Amino acid sequence: MQDINSADRAAFSAPDGVDIANHIIAESGVRIGFERRRGRGAGTNPSGRYEPFARSAFDDEWNSLDELPAFKTDVQVEKPKTIITRNNSPDISFDRSVNPYRGCEHGCVYCFARPTHAYMGLSAGLDFESKLFAKPNAAELLERELSKPGYEVRSIAIGTNTDPYQPVEKTWGIMREILEVLEAANHPVGIVTKSALVLRDIDILQRMAAKGLAKVALSVTTLDRTLARAMEPRAATPAKRLETIKALSEAGIPTMAMMAPIIPGLTDSEIERVLESAGTAGAREVGYVLLRLPLEVSPLFKEWLLRHYPNRYRHVLSLLRSMRDGKDYDAEWNKRMRGTGPYAFQIRRRFEMTARRLGLNETRTELRCDRFTPPKGAGVQLALL
Repeated sequence: MQDINSADRAAFSAPDGVDIANHIIAESGVRIGFERRRGRGAGTNPSGRYEPFARSAFDDEWNSLDELPAFKTDVQVEKPKTIITRNNSPDISFDRSVNPYRGCEHGCVYCFARPTHAYMGLSAGLDFESKLFAKPNAAELLERELSKPGYEVRSIAIGTNTDPYQPVEKTWGIMREILEVLEAANHPVGIVTKSALVLRDIDILQRMAAKGLAKVALSVTTLDRTLARAMEPRAATPAKRLETIKALSEAGIPTMAMMAPIIPGLTDSEIERVLESAGTAGAREVGYVLLRLPLEVSPLFKEWLLRHYPNRYRHVLSLLRSMRDGKDYDAEWNKRMRGTGPYAFQIRRRFEMTARRLGLNETRTELRCDRFTPPKGAGVQLALL
């Protein structure tokens, strides 16, 4: 896919009367028709960056594009050998995570996990949200790994890459099996989701929370239902997420609201209202992440922005680049989550001052690690002696 950075120069110098959004999208040459991508976030499906050839659809004037089928969700089974992913990033609060699924049907156009689909020979675009991989043996693998001699207990994060409660979880039920293993082992867990489906497991989470073993964060990026539908097409509505925060909080489960990401020029005007709504719903902690556009996410987000908010295209990117040292993205640790510069400072101060005014973040829930009991159930290797 052509980098829209080069296309926008032509668009902005185009003759009067030429629609900027359509001009740039036409320049990319890979836009998928609305009927084929209905209910999806990305508008394109460029070839993965590791593929030897780049392929894109084009109109041969025989109406052949109209005959192509719509993108339907397809789930394949993945059988990994391990399930706990570890990291040593200094700017995140966990060192291990579990991902029940690869790819995410929610279709959030800004999702920083999209580029990982390239490792499967697939696109970060529509493939990421329609060609999914489920790990049905995740609970069994987790039980084995927790039982290993010398395992050091620290909180496991789930939902930091792709959402564990995306729609296909209703059918597969992998997340509930994982929680059953964690509860039996008294292992701490932190969950991030945009889905009300987390309430299905409120019984397990309530029991774990009573022991100081569980907390849940709901991602609330906007209160604008129209914007949310376009940006996160298959995630729960903003109102439903607030209702979920309320239900979890009333059940005694420590609940956090994450405004992740904040998109400058598009959602940053809602900071105060999002925090007030989350606090009213029962969240006691809040956090945020600035929009991240690594690798293939940048052109995907730009195409989406031009399609839905063409009049804000230059403004949003100008603000974003002012916080990313003039680039679409800066992956440097301790910069990538919050950005730098005056506008990033303003966002941070607004967020902190609003949280302080509302009495949020006064305390942080620290999950307990001293209750852990190594699993001894089925699938766990027995001691030799």
